[in-house]
Amino acid sequence: MWRRLNLEGAKPGATTIAGSQTAGRGQWSRSWQSDRGGLYLSTLLAPHLPTAESAQLTFASAWGIALNLRDRGIPVELKWPNDLLLQGRKLGGILTEIRTQTATITHAVVGVGVNWQNSTPETGISLAEFWASQTQPASLSLELLGAIVLNGIARGYYYWQTHGIEAGTAAYEALLFHRGRTIAIQDRSVAVLGVTIDGKLRVCSVQNGVECEITFAPGSIQLGYDAQ
Repeated sequence: MWRRLNLEGAKPGATTIAGSQTAGRGQWSRSWQSDRGGLYLSTLLAPHLPTAESAQLTFASAWGIALNLRDRGIPVELKWPNDLLLQGRKLGGILTEIRTQTATITHAVVGVGVNWQNSTPETGISLAEFWASQTQPASLSLELLGAIVLNGIARGYYYWQTHGIEAGTAAYEALLFHRGRTIAIQDRSVAVLGVTIDGKLRVCSVQNGVECEITFAPGSIQLGYDAQ
């Protein structure tokens, strides 16, 4: 995203919006082509925080965007670590790429993709599809959606800066789709508790009749969607 979107030398707040992507990147090093009809946006931040807290940038951005969409009557939830969910299906995703110096994040590019009117796989959903299912259909222009997303990133970033890492983590947890649910991980059933401040997923497992808490780092496991 950094080189491809030409943000070298740009000032914090610089933003690029693409009509489509031919080499999009996401979690698990996946690449894909993003057709026209979606929102594909990247913005530059200069957070100057420890690299150990890098997950907070994604958490804060996801939470702020979700909150802004919920304010518009779109009941978005979050899937750990970086997805926006709507009705249990993927509405969008966030990828944060960082540059560091002496264990400090000096710059970060927050990339966001949101399904607007583009086609989606079975596990995905677009805003157009969501509105079509409502008794009182609504809509947002692509330009307004971009403004909502940018403001959401700023909203989450400001909340994290002013309220601190613990409050930011708790706010993110409150919108987690899987929190309180029992899921299967590595051939065993676990209950999702929340996340740690360094971005790991917290789950509770019962082994030999004893409950214990286990954490998983981003990229080590994959959670499913409600459509699966």
